[in-house]
Amino acid sequence: MLRILIFIFFINYYFGYAQTSSEVLIDSLSLTQDKLKKIELCKTVAVELADSDWEKAVEYLDFAESEALETKQSDFNLASVYVAKAELFASKDLLDLSLDYFMKAHEIYNTLNKVVEIIKVEHYLALIYAQFNNEEKALQYFSKIYNYQIKNNDSIKMVEILNNIGTLYLKKDLDSSLSYFNKGMHIVSKLKDNRLLGYVTINLARVYGLKGDTLCANMYFAKSKALIQNSPNKGLKLFSFTSYSKYCLQEKQYDSAIYYAQKALELNSENKYSFSNQNSTSILSQAYENKGDYKSAVQYFKLYDEIRDSLNVEEKAVNLERLKLAQEYKIRSKINALEEGKKRFKLYIAGLMLIVGSLVLSILLIKYRNRNIKGQLEKEKLKIKQQDLNEHLDFKNKELIGKAITEIHRKEIYSEILKDLKSIKLKAVKKDTQQSIDLVLQRLQKDMNSDIWKEFELSFEQVHKSFFERLTINHPSLTPKDRRLCALLFLDLSTKEIAQITGQSLKTIENSRTRLRNKLELTNEKVNLSSYLNSLSVN
Repeated sequence: MLRILIFIFFINYYFGYAQTSSEVLIDSLSLTQDKLKKIELCKTVAVELADSDWEKAVEYLDFAESEALETKQSDFNLASVYVAKAELFASKDLLDLSLDYFMKAHEIYNTLNKVVEIIKVEHYLALIYAQFNNEEKALQYFSKIYNYQIKNNDSIKMVEILNNIGTLYLKKDLDSSLSYFNKGMHIVSKLKDNRLLGYVTINLARVYGLKGDTLCANMYFAKSKALIQNSPNKGLKLFSFTSYSKYCLQEKQYDSAIYYAQKALELNSENKYSFSNQNSTSILSQAYENKGDYKSAVQYFKLYDEIRDSLNVEEKAVNLERLKLAQEYKIRSKINALEEGKKRFKLYIAGLMLIVGSLVLSILLIKYRNRNIKGQLEKEKLKIKQQDLNEHLDFKNKELIGKAITEIHRKEIYSEILKDLKSIKLKAVKKDTQQSIDLVLQRLQKDMNSDIWKEFELSFEQVHKSFFERLTINHPSLTPKDRRLCALLFLDLSTKEIAQITGQSLKTIENSRTRLRNKLELTNEKVNLSSYLNSLSVN
């Protein structure tokens, strides 16, 4: 688009409507205050200076970039400058730098959802990746812009994209290549565009030739010959002659190969040292060699070798120029980076201080958190320890209750046995038998007379140390019977359970509890008797 604008400016210049020299544009740039106009003028000047003063061209685009940052739609205008830079680098075959700026523009346009601009940039990206032989990326972008052109119903662009995709597949998947070329043919056959039709027809002939389908290949090559016969398009004719001569060589039709390769050379005679002529002379050399005309084969091989060497020299020169331009660009980038670095130095210092402050705060927070975690762990340990102690105490209490109950039952059993033995003694006839029974009765009576509750108190004191001592200190008037009731209440036994253990009635136990409350001076009925007794325990 920029090249077309420049061309229009030149036409206007020759007809007296305007001047387009870089000096006039630069003067206009200094006079205008409109930033958008400045950006467009900078891009135009950069294109004009690209061949004569590359460094200045880059400077003008850098200036356009700084102006774009100060506009209202800074992102959108910045992206347009990136596209201009990418196109400028692409014109010098600096494809890596061009790709970098196209990707920057693509990212901005995606953020702003500028569909038309996205498609334009993606078309460039597809072409660049194709030149990098990155078929996957190229196909990704070609497919996307193809779907966009389908929605817009732009048949010409659809055919161009299909032709590009088919060419990408030509080396690795002939069936896919054929499929895309056929799609293109289906569309272009409905259009009045012989140029596009010619390119698609030749490509179909090439695919069929590579597939070994000579019938279809010959048919499409014949169609292409008819299409280019009256065509003014030199590029299409050259493509047709070169493609057909290469096919004829493959099919061992050496005379035809020689004929069309020579026609290609004649058509491109003004540009002797070109890749097209290199291909044509290579075909001629091989065709003459296969025919046995070694003199002609050597002649064209020498010409091929001369063109190849020339192209290599030119390619080396171009590569040197590329290296020079890339180096200049890197130097400028470093200078700009240093200047930006000075501006950002204070921000870096402030940011560093903020980071240090954040780190210090983080360390303090981590320490505080660790202290809390440690405290919580200690609390959990104490809680678990206390639970273990409580469980152990419950077990001991149950053991005491069980022991008391067992002793009561033992005493009851002994009483029954004594009663039965006395009955047996009365019935015994022999004196020896009565004496033996008396001995047993004496032993049982002695065992029954042992103080069960004293033993219970000793066991209780082992579990609940100093309970009775504290009870005696606080309430010295308590009787042994009162102390026994206190121990049972301390174990949180109900009136019914105490009655079963002691062998007394419920009424008796209730009366005993009432008397005990009075002795303990628990006049407030809300105070629980068992809770009070538990408060006397040291454990």
